[in-house]
Amino acid sequence: MLKTSLYKFTAACSIAALLGTGCTKDFQDINTNPAGVTDDVFLADFQAVILPLQNGQRNLVHYVNWQYQLQQNLNADIYSGYMMTPTPFNGGNNNSNYFMMDGWNEWVLNIAYDGVMQATSDFNKYSLGYKTADLSDAAAMAKIINVIGMHKAADIFGPIIYTKFGKPNADLSIDYDSQQGAYQAFFADLDVAVANLKPFVAGTKKVGTAFKKADMMLGGDPAKWLKLANTMRLRLALRLAYVDAATAKTQGEKALDPANGGLLSAVADNALVVYGTESPIGVIINDWDDIRAGAPLSSLLNGYSDPRASHYLSTASDAAVSGQYIGIRNGVAIDAKARYSGYSKPIAKGASADYFDKAGGRAKIATSAEAWFLRAEAALRGWTNAGDAQTAYETGIDRSFEEWGAGSAAAYKADDTKKAAPYVDPKSQVAGANNVPAGNANLSTITIKWDGGASNELKLERIITQKWLALYPDGQEAWSEFRRTGYPKLFPVVTNNSGGTVTGFIKRLPIPSKFKNSNKTGYDKAVATLGGPDNAGTKVWWDKKP
Repeated sequence: MLKTSLYKFTAACSIAALLGTGCTKDFQDINTNPAGVTDDVFLADFQAVILPLQNGQRNLVHYVNWQYQLQQNLNADIYSGYMMTPTPFNGGNNNSNYFMMDGWNEWVLNIAYDGVMQATSDFNKYSLGYKTADLSDAAAMAKIINVIGMHKAADIFGPIIYTKFGKPNADLSIDYDSQQGAYQAFFADLDVAVANLKPFVAGTKKVGTAFKKADMMLGGDPAKWLKLANTMRLRLALRLAYVDAATAKTQGEKALDPANGGLLSAVADNALVVYGTESPIGVIINDWDDIRAGAPLSSLLNGYSDPRASHYLSTASDAAVSGQYIGIRNGVAIDAKARYSGYSKPIAKGASADYFDKAGGRAKIATSAEAWFLRAEAALRGWTNAGDAQTAYETGIDRSFEEWGAGSAAAYKADDTKKAAPYVDPKSQVAGANNVPAGNANLSTITIKWDGGASNELKLERIITQKWLALYPDGQEAWSEFRRTGYPKLFPVVTNNSGGTVTGFIKRLPIPSKFKNSNKTGYDKAVATLGGPDNAGTKVWWDKKP
């Protein structure tokens, strides 16, 4: 159920944000810049800087249902293999089968620019009004929010407007950063954030009121924000492993250096945005019936007899598959929503909270499980302070089981026989057309138990497959890691409606027309950095695995 109001947002609003002037007309949910209220009103309680920081966090995974649907659900959540839509949007031609929906995809950038970058820009602007307060801890938070939000945008499109945000040229065009340039800026911003946070962690500075009140993820704890910054650095460092191994190692070892504050290591460190309202994806799943589980997710959970299955998926209600954990394969032919709406719903019932809860939804930003799997790959690559790959791999599984309340992982980690289950779709319009049988090249054959004698490539596949399971429901990160490594093995779309631009799996989203037409000079410069045409088949800069 895509809301018609999404089409009311004008190009002028996004460009106003890029120019640094902000925009609140027709877009209050995203940009809550306190325009028209003097700074004097806020001096007592720091609301002028608290609200933008909170807004930036709430936009990392957008808190409004239809905006989240377009920001991530109808692209990365599907492309990751976690989910698939049963709804034949646009007559069955849509993002799920690589027919690019330009009006949908612009919302990834609408929210990145107006919701994240404009929010932190507002923070920077209003923080100037506090002459005596030390807001360097809050400034570190703003830097980290920017890196989290904008690396997602860069990983989707490639070039983005980052360092030049709010800095138009004389002709009012705005320059994009190449994805390589954006990553360099991300690392530089993390340097600033880490340096800012260290005195607060050491206790030589007192944590500020604004920092504590603005935090929607980590309870106002600067040590956890420092760990989050280091985990982000390690995530981005490994992203460069195949395109710039030297920078990847340098940045990765900086993240791993214990002198810099460590990584997220315990479930209590997990960075989850607590919306304080209903989960947007819960509405999409349960009220609109617009999303169901993906076939690769059910295949791996079933094949591994994974105890997390009941925390990730509901059992199917359709009579043909009743009681099963079964997802929809991507890119299948869908004649009507009713065909697949009875397949498994995605759920996210953690040990202490339901991520998709109607009253208290939350969004996964980064977790200790991910950090341990990052460490495992770093160890595989021989990076200093990464530790032992097997220990990190097994600890990642432990942390994920703990996060989801799935019991002991001991038997699971010792299993060296179970593999992904073949996928059988009894509801396909053409009998057998959607099946992925045993022996199919797209069906994963990796087992769970660590094998110290395996090749490094098999070790990597094992690490990333378990990491993918632990990242759920963060479809954006899962899709990025699949593109970077090729793991876990996913099922290609059954019907590819890209018009020949995509071979195999989708590589990126094209820059939407609104941003192309309103900033053509900047757009032309951006496309020149892609190394190929601006379509869904051109790889992003870091996607260079041989």
